[in-house]
Amino acid sequence: MTPSPAAPADLVITGCAALLHPDAGEGIEFAEDASIVVRGGIIEAIGVDVDIPDAVERIDARGQLAMPGLINCHTHAPMVALRGVAEDLPTAEWFNDVVWPIESNLTGIDVELGARLACAEMIRGGVTCFADHYFSMDTVAAVVEECGIRAHLGEAYFSSQGPQGREKSLEFALRHRGGADGRITTTLAPHAPYTVDDADLAATADLAREHGLPLHIHAAENRDQTDTSLARHGLTPIEVLARTGILTGDLDVLIAHGTGIIERDLPVLERTGGRTAVATAPRGYLRFAWPTTTPVRALREIGVPVGLATDGAASNSSLDVWESMALTSLIQKSTEGDPRWLTSRQALHHATSQSARAVGLGERIGSLAPGRKADIILVDLTGPHTQPVHDLAATLVHSARSSDVRTTIVDGRVLMRDRELLTLDVPGIVRELAERLPALVDRSHGRRIQEYDT
Repeated sequence: MTPSPAAPADLVITGCAALLHPDAGEGIEFAEDASIVVRGGIIEAIGVDVDIPDAVERIDARGQLAMPGLINCHTHAPMVALRGVAEDLPTAEWFNDVVWPIESNLTGIDVELGARLACAEMIRGGVTCFADHYFSMDTVAAVVEECGIRAHLGEAYFSSQGPQGREKSLEFALRHRGGADGRITTTLAPHAPYTVDDADLAATADLAREHGLPLHIHAAENRDQTDTSLARHGLTPIEVLARTGILTGDLDVLIAHGTGIIERDLPVLERTGGRTAVATAPRGYLRFAWPTTTPVRALREIGVPVGLATDGAASNSSLDVWESMALTSLIQKSTEGDPRWLTSRQALHHATSQSARAVGLGERIGSLAPGRKADIILVDLTGPHTQPVHDLAATLVHSARSSDVRTTIVDGRVLMRDRELLTLDVPGIVRELAERLPALVDRSHGRRIQEYDT
């Protein structure tokens, strides 16, 4: 009996160079003239000597490099609606005088339009997964499901909301866990130790353990927060998280920013039993003139992964993780006074493998290998600003730009091909958002959703 022919693959990419992570460390290889076979949203085969099956869709990627999609490990996607609205201000004024008054105006439509625009920007910049920490996250989850990107979502809350804030965060996490055909993972999302009291933090830790959920929280965002916490409580923000059970036991915790992490915090972070990670978003730290940055080298030495992020576009004006990769490398060199640190290969690892670990997806995304999710971007390296190529890692980190991303694929589905977005209508989003901006940015009411007092 003649065996039936194998079913066609969903997608075959041919003729590309490919960035590979062959081990769990920082080993990176580049393969020339590689092919990638995708079936059922999974990379079935990758390499030079790959049998090329029939396929539903084919991409000839000559002149391009295939690499894992970038991961934005901490952002507030709907805040693109506030891009440029609060410029050249210190942190406290930025929050209290502009951002938190405007956020009291947010409606579900504003969040939806902001999330759509943010997803379009990230897909065009080669981001295939983002970790979002914001309000009205049911709306964001719906946008994620529709547009095809991957996301790690948490409904943010303050103690000023009462127990309802914490309960809403839990309900969201349980309702959407595993949503969008598995592209959505969820987390509990207390805002920060300075806006969530110890009792709420302890209750959140208990809920996380009970329901098997991770946490995503701002902590030690800057040195002023650490100094104020020491003066008020005799503890750093990191020590507050340990005292309340967030950083003890086996919880998985993603800490946003951490530029205020000091030496006494390192043993606390090293002792945590779960996966503790930090997300760094360096452009915002420069804009706020913070005197320190995320201590990537010290965290690396104690085994804490550091993922790359942008924060929200209200503070960063951009959701460009490519820029975060370059800035992280350059700022770490300057901060450490060592041009040998952070290398281009290390920066690529932070943007891919370490970022995947930071959002709890280190076994599924962050590298190109058989069995991994087919979250792939194709980067055009033929432009004058990327030629000639002497060191491919350095070219990617310090010469290439997010606009060099030609194609973005998530779960084997092409979301952008040859710079054309296939799942989002940017002109329509922009038109509708523009109509809503006057009401959104109105601050005449004198309200604010919270007080920044650190």
